[in-house]
Amino acid sequence: ERFRVSTANITLSVCLLISFTLVGCEQIERPVASSESGAWDAEMEEFVRTVKSNLVFVEGGEFLMGDYGVEHGPERLPYDVDKDSKPLHQVQLTSYSMDKFKVTNHAFQLYLNHNGLQLREYFPGSSFEKFSVPPNLPAHMDWYEAEKYCKWLADISDLPFALPTEAQWEYAARSRGQFLMVATDDGTYRVAGERVPGEQGLRGINISAIWNREAFAKEMGWKATGLTPLPVDQFPPNPLGLYSMSDNGEEWVSDWYDPDYYQNSPPKDPQGPDKPTFKDHSGRYTKVVRGQGLADPAWGGGVNVYRTAAEPHGYLTGSSLAHLSSKTARCVVNSPTPVS
Repeated sequence: ERFRVSTANITLSVCLLISFTLVGCEQIERPVASSESGAWDAEMEEFVRTVKSNLVFVEGGEFLMGDYGVEHGPERLPYDVDKDSKPLHQVQLTSYSMDKFKVTNHAFQLYLNHNGLQLREYFPGSSFEKFSVPPNLPAHMDWYEAEKYCKWLADISDLPFALPTEAQWEYAARSRGQFLMVATDDGTYRVAGERVPGEQGLRGINISAIWNREAFAKEMGWKATGLTPLPVDQFPPNPLGLYSMSDNGEEWVSDWYDPDYYQNSPPKDPQGPDKPTFKDHSGRYTKVVRGQGLADPAWGGGVNVYRTAAEPHGYLTGSSLAHLSSKTARCVVNSPTPVS
């Protein structure tokens, strides 16, 4: 079996290991006192209204899914050296709605509190604790936490929320299947024309760069420098109105990972393999993550067609310790009409 990880992801995983290694644990429930129920009801009503207002309707249609670089890219070269993003194949999707933002710390911790759960444990000195505090930063979670969060949204809203399929994610990142390399406002990377003296790299204009992350870390009083996550709305959305799909955290999708899935993918609303298929080096089955942990215009990353295998618990290879690095998520509503 083949374990696929991009060169950029390998480098970033090593760098992020110290900051984001967590202790795997069961989340413990706590009861909510009855006297709090009125306040909770009001808070939940406001939260559901906000969630609905942040949905972007994605009109369904047909598109060519996969690495389209050779056939349709301006350079007529592949965007991905790996084979798992090939062959290019026709997909037809039913309309749906998608959250314009990654799940934020505010939303995820509201979910935890509402269900009497606690944020998972961390090693003393880990950056996970401080990165989990600012309400507008993306929440980091494993696949099972992401799935449960989306199911909770379904429960409190009476809407069919779920994790997106891999096809839904790519179609939306490419603004309904357009031939856009990255999910920025114009499909390209843009940086400032001049370097700021004494600072590393060039400031990202429409996607994060090391400069932006170091500047935010300094603003927050952190020493995390270039590994710092950023607010979910830091940069302009893609033409469809979705923010930060190409950087600031890989995003879990619902599909089990199979490097050969595109060879047999059904053309209508593909859901991924019916059962676990591909194992990592530790013999653990893997899910698909899309996007990029920390993209940078200097070396690229975050290309819309990249696929990456990730163990759903976030375990380190050969270990029972969870390494979430920058795994994030966003939810979709599987309804063919816009949410009112």
